[in-house]
Amino acid sequence: MLLSTLSFAFMNAMVKYLISYPTMQIVFFRAIGSLAITFGYLKILKIPQWGNQKKLLILRSIVGVISMILFFWGVHYISVGSAVTLRYVSPIFAGILAVLYLKETIKPVQWFLFIMAFFGVYLIKSFDASNSSFGVFLVLLAAFFSAIVYILISKIGKGDDPVVVVHYFMLVATIVGGVGSFFYWVTPSAKDLLLLSSLGIFGFFGQLFMTKAFQNAEAHMVAPFKYIEVVFTLLFGVFILFETYDFFHLLGTFLVIFSLVLNVLYKSRLNKRIKKTTE
Repeated sequence: MLLSTLSFAFMNAMVKYLISYPTMQIVFFRAIGSLAITFGYLKILKIPQWGNQKKLLILRSIVGVISMILFFWGVHYISVGSAVTLRYVSPIFAGILAVLYLKETIKPVQWFLFIMAFFGVYLIKSFDASNSSFGVFLVLLAAFFSAIVYILISKIGKGDDPVVVVHYFMLVATIVGGVGSFFYWVTPSAKDLLLLSSLGIFGFFGQLFMTKAFQNAEAHMVAPFKYIEVVFTLLFGVFILFETYDFFHLLGTFLVIFSLVLNVLYKSRLNKRIKKTTE
């Protein structure tokens, strides 16, 4: 999971570094690099690339691409540390959607943690150096669509190989990003072309290491470590991109991550109790 968060943090920092390029062009390069890897992986292992649940896979991909576009667009307006932190409120949206559509219940303690997280969001929005409400709105909207992705992935379940799910996502993103880049294209320098091409590589290995982490340990043990992506991204933002974060901004970041980690641990304990009572 730490390797996963480091890979994603590298990708986030490069997206911010490359904001002089149109959003659709960044989406295209992010997707096509991963698509080449997933295509080769499925071919070598002779796994059917079109999967079993085509409608769900396409829907998950479309929603995921919308989330990606909104996030990359939002990074143009606010610091990368703020963007990554705000994107992590997606589990809150996922929890609310689960209540509405999957008839799950949210305990009072979880509601308190959600309110704490949104207070953190308020601090980030108020004290981000960019002072861009539009950028915050874009990233929160991206987080909402990410929450829908979580619901769709839970419906896909184990019916399709995880790489097939990623393959569909990257294929749709490549098509959408490619069409968008046709209208807005900035010819990159040799250095920037290398950085753009590496987005897909870091993104793929971030997904791969995260999947392997969940496969090799219980979810409640590794899930909290995913939030270290925020720490890595903040460090890259400060020391590589020369971004600035004041005390209240960092306090907001802490509240968001702290409340979400507590929610993960609480849900884990709750699930264990339910499991014991049903045995």
